[in-house]
Amino acid sequence: MKDQTILYQKQYNNALKTIEKLRKIKAEIDFKLESNPICSHLHKDLRVVNLDITITLNEIEHIESHLFEYNL
Repeated sequence: MKDQTILYQKQYNNALKTIEKLRKIKAEIDFKLESNPICSHLHKDLRVVNLDITITLNEIEHIESHLFEYNL
């Protein structure tokens, strides 16, 4: 059980790092879109990053629920 908690904790830390990187990428894309609001590849990149952010947030929520179970 302790090994499982350590695994989830590592996954949680990795997911937090990933979400931080994705938010930086999103900010860069948003900044580029201010100067070129009709650029189709920037909009595509933004959709991909937003999807990745949503997926990562779901992973974080899932991991948090498991960590909560193990801490009970």
